[in-house]
Amino acid sequence: MSTTRTEMSTTRTERPPEAPAARPAAAFWRYWTATTVSGLGDAVTAVALPLTAVSVLHANGFQVGLVTAAGYVAWLVIGLPAGVLVQRLPLRGTQIAMDLLRAAAIASVPSAAAFGVLGLPHLVAAALLVSFASVVFDVGNSTFLPGVVPAEQLTARNSLTSGTQAVNQLAGPSIGGVLVQLLGAAAALVVDAVSFLCSAALLRTLPRAAAERPAPAADRPSFGAQIREGWRYATRHPVIGPCLAEATCVNFVCGALMAVVPLFLVRTLHAPAGLVGVLMAAEGAGSLLGAALTPRLAARFGTARTLVYGSLVGVAAAPLMPLAPGGPGLPLFALGNAGFGASVVVLSILTRTYRQRTVPAALLPRVMATVRFVSWGAIPLGALAAGTAASLCGPRTALALACALTALSPVLLLSSRLRGARELTDVAA
Repeated sequence: MSTTRTEMSTTRTERPPEAPAARPAAAFWRYWTATTVSGLGDAVTAVALPLTAVSVLHANGFQVGLVTAAGYVAWLVIGLPAGVLVQRLPLRGTQIAMDLLRAAAIASVPSAAAFGVLGLPHLVAAALLVSFASVVFDVGNSTFLPGVVPAEQLTARNSLTSGTQAVNQLAGPSIGGVLVQLLGAAAALVVDAVSFLCSAALLRTLPRAAAERPAPAADRPSFGAQIREGWRYATRHPVIGPCLAEATCVNFVCGALMAVVPLFLVRTLHAPAGLVGVLMAAEGAGSLLGAALTPRLAARFGTARTLVYGSLVGVAAAPLMPLAPGGPGLPLFALGNAGFGASVVVLSILTRTYRQRTVPAALLPRVMATVRFVSWGAIPLGALAAGTAASLCGPRTALALACALTALSPVLLLSSRLRGARELTDVAA
């Protein structure tokens, strides 16, 4: 989903246009419901997909990392072009098509398992297909919000959206763990397939805005020129650039955790599937707390300072995960996971809101695509690195190495022009 599609020079600094008063508030809530339903299914899959590899296919650390990486590698392949594609294609129809494509890909896994023909190549292929569809969908989705809410409401709406995602992260893995125990890992993926179908049905009810119409080919720059324009703006910006570097570091760690945490919990700490879901859901509890506190912290300390303080929380919390012993020591893992989740959501809310309020509307999809190409492209690299490390050194060592990398986050922020600033907007563009 996107905002206005008219071309605009990168020298302009005006905010994206505010939502028209005539647009009903119900449009936002339908959008919110669609993303909530889909996000819940995704959170279930976050548990069910790696457990399918571990329990059904008896995958090793590298193979689990390969499946995880396949779910994000599309950002490295089409992350940059996706920003231009979103501007050139009818938005609502594209979003619906991506939901249907993802539903079909996910549904193919339990279908293959039911017939006894599921293998690692199938699991990787399904993850790849979902990955490519998600890139196009997410770039459009991330630029939708400024088109339906006024600029002064963006922080609150982003906090609501992030809080909802945190609830999904809290409930989804727990539900996923229970479903895996009751139905089996592959069958639990049906929930995600249904969630994509529900999302598509809800998006179908949104109005087709005139702003979605692609500009005539004669009135727009070349494909490559549009990509380069978004790249230059994002990477050279004194606020977006450093935040992009930190997000890349954080997402590398997130990719590593996605690959190694299921192995660590199942094979090192010997936790049952239901408890694995609860422990992974601790991230959602931390994210929910972080989303709730971010507006208050930003108002009290300033957005730039809150960003730095949040990164320090992640540095302090993450090492608790690999230090956790089994049995009675499992809450230590949950505490570390929750603290790291809280730090990540603070980064997400503050940087996303800043981009939505300051990036020119015609550049926003391409800037978002650049940010996600770089930062989300680190996720598969982190997953592969951690999976390989887990195979060579064991899951606990791989997890410890990944958590140690969080120390780079505050270093990247404090070595930029953000150092000493109270607000992100205090740094001159």
